[in-house]
Amino acid sequence: MPKPIRKGDLPQKPCQACGRPFAWRKKWARVWDEVKYCSERCRRERKPSTGSGSDSRRDLG
Repeated sequence: MPKPIRKGDLPQKPCQACGRPFAWRKKWARVWDEVKYCSERCRRERKPSTGSGSDSRRDLG
């Protein structure tokens, strides 16, 4: 029987939305390098990128 892997031994990385660390999951095995967010909530509420034609640079005066 193989030796069980402890959760503390799994790779971790910080969430790009909230900054909290999250651990590797088996369902992310093939795409671990592409995973950026710890949850669906963080993915949905991620900070909008600034370069997609935002109105923040418009002169209001």
